[in-house]
Amino acid sequence: MASIFDDKPPIVLNELAGLSASLDVEIPSKKPNENLLIATWNIRMFGSLTKEWDSGNKSPKRNFRAVWAISEIISRFDVIAVQEVMGNLRALRNLMQCLGDEWSFLMTDITLGDAGNNERIAYLYHNTRVQTSGLASEIVIPPEEINGKNNGALNRQFARTPYAVSFKAGKETFILLTAHIDYGKKSADRIPELKAIAKWMYDWASRSNRWHHNLLALGDFNIDRKGDELWESFVSTGLTVPDDLQNVPRTIFTSKSSPQKEKFYDQIAWFTNKSGKKKLNMKYMKGGYFDFLPLVFKEKKLSKRSVSFRMSDHFPLWAEFSINN
Repeated sequence: MASIFDDKPPIVLNELAGLSASLDVEIPSKKPNENLLIATWNIRMFGSLTKEWDSGNKSPKRNFRAVWAISEIISRFDVIAVQEVMGNLRALRNLMQCLGDEWSFLMTDITLGDAGNNERIAYLYHNTRVQTSGLASEIVIPPEEINGKNNGALNRQFARTPYAVSFKAGKETFILLTAHIDYGKKSADRIPELKAIAKWMYDWASRSNRWHHNLLALGDFNIDRKGDELWESFVSTGLTVPDDLQNVPRTIFTSKSSPQKEKFYDQIAWFTNKSGKKKLNMKYMKGGYFDFLPLVFKEKKLSKRSVSFRMSDHFPLWAEFSINN
């Protein structure tokens, strides 16, 4: 049976070399005890895979070649929140083999029900640079706060339960909350979950016995436009998105000539002094996205849609922080 560790075909070796060279330029290098690289990536239907280097006409289209490419990208970060991990864990298991023993993961169980889409949420982390620090929690809204009569209030629990985990890098402890907001039948359907996320973050940051001030939200929030009602719901309690992440493309279908007019699905955000909350102890350095589209499956001349089922329809979004305080 074919293995992810079989000799890579020359086309795969060349592809990984190209990805590595581009990542060297685009993503800051890891500096021991100095910086922290946090990312979020919705990897489209990350479930099974065809255990071959070329899946041809077989299904699923994701194969060993794609998993190695995904691994090359993920390896450049310290911790990454991954959305759309499916019930079938074959692709994830193979990805972890590619990443090696210095990588670990935490994940939720699958979310049942049609809206849950059989999805999990996962954190993958470089365990020599980042360790878990004791907290792992799926977010459940108190029954008294579920009231469909109030404008924009949740009338049910989250379709896909958000996941909060605490990590430690150097002397800094930080909590990441990741979510994949239910897309719904219309954009207004997303408002209650976005407001609930914003309120949960605010309440956590306000509690006197809070775990730590380094609290970040990241994930696929299915926000259509900056400034629209979905965006305003997300930032309603003071969550702030850094300027250099405001207008970068989120998906491979985004027009790079005018990304600000495209979807704002994926976000990384936190409270700042300006929003009335204590800012992070960690110093934000810079952020961005990584465009893998021109670097993978070039000889096949695949459509963007075809690439999306091998890699993803979303770009990874990342942020660098200084932990040398």
